[in-house]
Amino acid sequence: MSQPLNILIMGASYGSLLASKLLFGGHRITLVCLPAEADLINKEGFRVRLPVRGRDEPVILDSRELPGKVDAAGTGDVNPADYDLVGLAMQEPQYRSPGVRELLDAVARSGVPCMSIMNMPPLPYIKRIPGLDTSALEAAYTDASVWANFDPARLTLCSPDPQAIRPPEEAVNVLQVTLPTNFKVARFDNDEQTAMLRRLQSEIEAIRYDTPDGKIELPVKLKVHDSIFVPLAKWAMLLAGNYRCITEGGMRTAQEAVHSDPETSRSVYNFVNDLCVELGADPGDLVPFEKYAAAAESLVRPASAARALSNGVPNIERADKLVQLIARQKGKNHPVIDAIVDLVDRRLEQNRKKAS
Repeated sequence: MSQPLNILIMGASYGSLLASKLLFGGHRITLVCLPAEADLINKEGFRVRLPVRGRDEPVILDSRELPGKVDAAGTGDVNPADYDLVGLAMQEPQYRSPGVRELLDAVARSGVPCMSIMNMPPLPYIKRIPGLDTSALEAAYTDASVWANFDPARLTLCSPDPQAIRPPEEAVNVLQVTLPTNFKVARFDNDEQTAMLRRLQSEIEAIRYDTPDGKIELPVKLKVHDSIFVPLAKWAMLLAGNYRCITEGGMRTAQEAVHSDPETSRSVYNFVNDLCVELGADPGDLVPFEKYAAAAESLVRPASAARALSNGVPNIERADKLVQLIARQKGKNHPVIDAIVDLVDRRLEQNRKKAS
């Protein structure tokens, strides 16, 4: 039997979803979060409510009842060198904040393999794509300097395809999964580090959860891919759906964003997928528009970026701008993407003025 791994996850909200699956393998997990969250998780663990096809009620995963061990800590209470793997499960703008920034740099300097679970690929991951001038992409990041000390070979990207929310009326240690799809992670450059990901994948595949009706398989698995482009399949979805939830005066649902003008949605989506193919992706790495459009029928909430803008935040993840800048390097542009970037720039500027 393999020794349990020590895994550090920065971000307890979305991070608790991946943690709930890793705990089945008996691993020791530390969640980095705010003091109030850490106190509650250390006292009561966390719960993940997981919808399962064919069952009326969700399965409730209680971290205290799973084989592994979880604790929570603040940014100054952990040493990354003590861990076998680090997961980055915060939003990109959060990595510049005091305490988080210093811990992220300690992660980079430790050389511990690192898996980012963000829509916005960290800049070092983009350096794994041949033929791009990454210095010209820094404007898409809230603060590109926080990634300066990472070795691209030791950082990989996991697409955060499963969707989850913290119900506002409940305690901060409760996570409700709203879309129970799979995490898709690209290999590391190093075979030994990739083998660690494949071990986690097989442990999660093997999970059978005890219920009064017998053992059942649970959704939300970890799928390891050899292509570094597989996690970038999310880009087309973000540009055709998520960012188009943002409107001049507010927001709309992802279902409305995609289906109110399906031809424009298809045009944006295919533009981004074609860009990924030009960067080196195989078309099989990506998701066809029809499959995404069918899934978008059930996306009845505005995307998190739209909600954050409407809540007045001064920064959001700018995958829209990243795709625009990469396209420019390839001599391409799409007028709808240009309009999205301009709109988000304006909305952020308004938020910053209100906050100042």
